[in-house]
Amino acid sequence: MRLLLIWVFLIGSPQLNFITDYHLLYDQKEQLASEDVVVIQKKRIPIEILEPVKEALSHFPDLEDVDITFEFKEKISGSVMQAQPKVFSLFVDGKDKRKYRIKITRLLDFGDIIIPIEKVPNDALVGWIGHELGHIMDYLDRSSTNMMRFGFKYIVSKQKVVEAELAADSYAIECGLGHQVLATKEYILNHEGFDDEYKEKIRTLYMTPEAIVNLQEEMNEEESIFD
Repeated sequence: MRLLLIWVFLIGSPQLNFITDYHLLYDQKEQLASEDVVVIQKKRIPIEILEPVKEALSHFPDLEDVDITFEFKEKISGSVMQAQPKVFSLFVDGKDKRKYRIKITRLLDFGDIIIPIEKVPNDALVGWIGHELGHIMDYLDRSSTNMMRFGFKYIVSKQKVVEAELAADSYAIECGLGHQVLATKEYILNHEGFDDEYKEKIRTLYMTPEAIVNLQEEMNEEESIFD
């Protein structure tokens, strides 16, 4: 059972989905499997989101040499985006050479409107990507055994989920993406298209807008002391 739960964590955990049958509106092959992928310093990025990804990455110098694949998915069991170590790499590569992927929902389905992910407001999209990069920052120093243990706890313990999500937000904010992370939260919580269950998940498992502002202010105060 434990191995099964770890496998679910690595492949994808069941949560909310925002994609429905949009085949009559979009050509699936074109929309989901972008043929235009840009490779920049061990990063593979669909061209549709190249600029927001580059903007988010610019705040994470520690990830400069980390292998990360950004890939579109029709569905992600869990959320709009999800950062994970690649399964094979987790077992064959040392933590210094481990490869990661960030899965990104191609289209947000709000019932009467379907929004390609690149049409999300830039600050909100950069903050979303920054949050996932925050997860990878959290994974960097974990051994493979620790990662599997972490994955098991993430699946069975709500408290561990909260700790992991707060850590990812904190990394992003500390790297200078406080404004963008706040924009992401406000975009979700104020958008009528996201259902109440997903909004409640954002409120209870992630850093609140007030906490983001407070952390940003604390960081600004610390910076002013040392200037």
